[in-house]
Amino acid sequence: MSNEIRFFELNTGANIPSLGLGTWLADPGVVGDVIAHAVEIGLALKKLFEEGVVKREDLWITSKLWFYFSSKLIIFLLKVKVMMMDRCTDHAPEDVPEALDRTLRDLQLDYIDLYLIHWPIRMKKGSVGFKAENIVPSDIPNTWKAMEALNKSGKARAIGVSNFSTKKLGELLEYARVTPAVNQSECHPAWRQDKLKAFCKSKGVHFSGYSPLGSPAWLEGDFLNHPVINMIAKKLGKTPAQVALRWGLQMGHSVLPKSSNPARIKENFDIFDWSIPEDMLDKFFEIQQERLLKASFFHEPNGGYLPEDELWDGGI
Repeated sequence: MSNEIRFFELNTGANIPSLGLGTWLADPGVVGDVIAHAVEIGLALKKLFEEGVVKREDLWITSKLWFYFSSKLIIFLLKVKVMMMDRCTDHAPEDVPEALDRTLRDLQLDYIDLYLIHWPIRMKKGSVGFKAENIVPSDIPNTWKAMEALNKSGKARAIGVSNFSTKKLGELLEYARVTPAVNQSECHPAWRQDKLKAFCKSKGVHFSGYSPLGSPAWLEGDFLNHPVINMIAKKLGKTPAQVALRWGLQMGHSVLPKSSNPARIKENFDIFDWSIPEDMLDKFFEIQQERLLKASFFHEPNGGYLPEDELWDGGI
């Protein structure tokens, strides 16, 4: 159908999947079984790729230059998108290529479809933990230059950022030779990110929303119980989660829900052959807005190194 919205075209010309499966904070030992099941609805592990279940060109694999964790698999997306994370201590220009090489070795791949700077934050080399004293001034211009080199080498076919505010993304665009293909950030009906999404669109940067159903396991807030979402779900014969995910697609951004329940995963993928009518879409503006992820782990109780308004540039 014309309104399925299965992909979004990036500024590179590549098509990024519109729907994903998040595995962040899933129980150990569960993730592998979940993704094996999800192959039936468009997802595959590298193991299944090697066994010939899917071809490399059917996989969309994303990795992140992240904090202090070693590389670990966290997210899969339809077509399939696989997301891994590396360390924010690797933001030094000389460390960026090694971080990606480490991910490629882990996955036994020659290239990544999309490589993101996860946070506009840099940690001390060798540091461990979300501690204020481990945060050092970032050097995004030189980190991005190193990312551009990875893009030129072909190891990262597209590059982008995550958790960048309008201000920080605008600053990056002033010196970037390669425009970020994606900016990934929290987005759901209770945090629409209208300003950031509009800015991304005006600059040709695709917006991708994580926590589209919230994150009850580690973030406060349960907007899926909001009367508006439940009213629309009842009228359309869908679940509140399906309504929230479909809303994201119709708002023009890809969504990354998380679940370790096979039935819910299948349910989440049932969002392509129907749509939310325009009059119902207008009702979403009645939902009070509040960011769920305030990134308090960057702040000390008595006033941390990085105040929230500086991290989000006022977008709390």
